[in-house]
Amino acid sequence: MEYDTPLFFHVMQYAAAADRDVIDMVSGNPDWEPPGALRDGLREYADADANAFQYPPSDGLQELREEIASRRNVDVGRVIVTNGAGEANYLAMARALERGAGSELLLTDPVYPYYPGKAGMLDADVTLVPTKRDGHLDVAAFREAASEATAAIVVNSPNNPTGAVYDAETMRALAAVAEANDALLVSDEVYDHFDFSGEFTSALSLSSPNCVVTNAYSKSMAITGFRVGYAVFPPALVEAAKTRHMLVNVTGSRPAQTAVLRALRETDPSYYEASRELLRERIDAFTDALDDAGAEYTTPEGAFYVLAKFEGFPGTLSNVERLVDEAGVAGMPGDTFGTAHEDWIRFALVTPRATEAAERLADYF
Repeated sequence: MEYDTPLFFHVMQYAAAADRDVIDMVSGNPDWEPPGALRDGLREYADADANAFQYPPSDGLQELREEIASRRNVDVGRVIVTNGAGEANYLAMARALERGAGSELLLTDPVYPYYPGKAGMLDADVTLVPTKRDGHLDVAAFREAASEATAAIVVNSPNNPTGAVYDAETMRALAAVAEANDALLVSDEVYDHFDFSGEFTSALSLSSPNCVVTNAYSKSMAITGFRVGYAVFPPALVEAAKTRHMLVNVTGSRPAQTAVLRALRETDPSYYEASRELLRERIDAFTDALDDAGAEYTTPEGAFYVLAKFEGFPGTLSNVERLVDEAGVAGMPGDTFGTAHEDWIRFALVTPRATEAAERLADYF
């Protein structure tokens, strides 16, 4: 099977090779400090006995799984610690397809491109279901698209790339569609700490036997390099997911899990509120400048991405490269995320130069 190199890498390499100053708004790497307790945990781990440097349990450190289970109000046996949310989503999609209840995955359009990429690796059929123009889900469209061939509905809230947040009514309706078609609802909630609307609803609150929830600490703790995520499976599906996780990865990183556990226990809620407030300020400044540029855009209700559409300047790869060369701002082409917003450009607001980037765009357009 042939695999395409993700377009993210092409754009980042193009921006890095430019002969001018470029503000990187391509990938979602938080630019703020991780929790202090996380650094403390790493320092303490460095002085541990050598036996602490060996394999942890394949499904994750027991204390970390217990901490996650307590916070999510689920049985610890349902929790698998994974190598980031990416592996958690892979395991969830694989379990959906292995159930023998269909070979199709319903994804949103626009969509985070690693979802269809993983679906291709798993030899699944993909159906993209367009969202509304503001990024919110059209539940009726999902209801119409779902059938006995549907193995899973995969959603991400708060959403990358639209910034939409799905409320309780939407999540209940999606779970009902999944149940009616003997499918799973896979809910990727990696941006759950970045809800500016107050409407975010976890699929775990639905008490549905058809829900799998995935998450990670990559964004909330600003540690994308640590690769500590988790999946919460229905009891009947968890053992096979653990086996696949073991065969693919053996296990996860022990020092990273140890540090995350300490950070979970010792980090004050004010840490997370500070990052939310930082992002609120960036969103306001960035969208104000987009108004000056005459752009149409999605206003993030959550996460830290903005989709923007500039009149007469479709979001093609060639135009994204023009923005790098002529404006000094690097974003992502809209067609990376499907067809619904292919004329748009996505910008990640995880740079201290977000306001400067917005000013460059306003001047350019």
